Amino acid sequence: MKYNLCIYIVALVMVTSCSNNLDLYPRSAVSSETELTEEDAESFLIGVYQSVQNDPGRESYIMGDLLGGDFNSAGSINGGGTNAFISNILRPEHGYPKNIWIGYYEALYQVNTLLGSLEGLSESPELNQIRGTTHYFRAYIYYNLVTKYGGVPILRENTMEKLPRNTSEEVYAFIEEDLQYAIQYAPDFSSDLGGDYNYISKDAATALMARAKLQQGKKAEAAALAEELIAKPYFELDSFEKIFRRQDNSELIFAFVNLTIESSINLSTWFYTYAHPQSGSYVFKPNPWAMDMFTANDNRSSISVDTYEGLDVVNKYPSGQTGTDQLNVSRLAEMYLISAEGQGLAGLGRLNELRASRGLNPVSASSEAEYLDLLLEERRRELFAEGFRWVDLVRTGKAVEEIGIQERETLLPIPETELMLNDKLVQNPGY
Repeated sequence: MKYNLCIYIVALVMVTSCSNNLDLYPRSAVSSETELTEEDAESFLIGVYQSVQNDPGRESYIMGDLLGGDFNSAGSINGGGTNAFISNILRPEHGYPKNIWIGYYEALYQVNTLLGSLEGLSESPELNQIRGTTHYFRAYIYYNLVTKYGGVPILRENTMEKLPRNTSEEVYAFIEEDLQYAIQYAPDFSSDLGGDYNYISKDAATALMARAKLQQGKKAEAAALAEELIAKPYFELDSFEKIFRRQDNSELIFAFVNLTIESSINLSTWFYTYAHPQSGSYVFKPNPWAMDMFTANDNRSSISVDTYEGLDVVNKYPSGQTGTDQLNVSRLAEMYLISAEGQGLAGLGRLNELRASRGLNPVSASSEAEYLDLLLEERRRELFAEGFRWVDLVRTGKAVEEIGIQERETLLPIPETELMLNDKLVQNPGY
């Protein structure tokens, strides 16, 4: 299923119109009267792509890095103040937790509107692909919510009812249910999409399922799903530069294309200095220890970080103020890491395959604990500035010790405004 720009603009107008009227509270309880015809469905799906990509805001993509200990305010000296930097963000009244919560639920509003409108339409291969894609997006939204906030209200359909929080276990079950549907009905990466990783596929749903399984500690299932994707003939570890410089490659499974016309999500302006050729506002910088984790022979080094006029910068997103950068959601390297972790020490071969592709020598471990530390450090290097670090340390029980955060800071606070508007919501412990 391919979509052109004209169709996209029609859909964008539709979504913008809905969003402008979406001043309904709480954001976890919204309703819509929107009805779609069969002819509208494909156009509205592009609007859903736009909404899921943009509504949660750019902070949603790197929150795991902002909280993971490897970033700091660009105004700090010698990497100091990391704990204060994190604690400042993790306040119920801070804009980041609030905007992320609101943004994901606004995107969910669009997703549920489309799913509800599709219920009365016929069963056809084309419409089923749209349904599969939309179920992926709902799972993607809830994965991002549950890993940040813990249990959140589950909305199978839009409603004005104020809802309490579901448990994390219930949210993960809901995610798996949606992803099973997406794996069955979403377009095929190779035959339907021609290998275009800017659209949702069955493989994208499998990749997200593997991530969700690992997050729950279902390691064997996570490894098996990752191995399915590693075995695909059209996926292969590729040049790190291609992955982050918008070049054709065999590693990406799904990425938001993030064109200027469709998005204001521009991560690199936060990371580059004003003096940089691409220019930026230099809001966040890598801490010194993040710079030091890349060795000279690691071919990820210059793409991940750089030093410009004496200032350390994140270099994965190269557009600065001149444009927008592709937002990579799933790629094969993560599947190697999931398989390696899911298998435990027996997965050392997968870990070393990834290291070899990045120019590094093999490693060995004498225990599962030592192996997990090696694995997490490799994830830290490979997935730097992609939103994983804090999530990885929280799920493995290492966040408090490794980052030096408080126990309560292993979850984001429920935004203060949402608690005021929905008395059925309960704040996370410690806030």
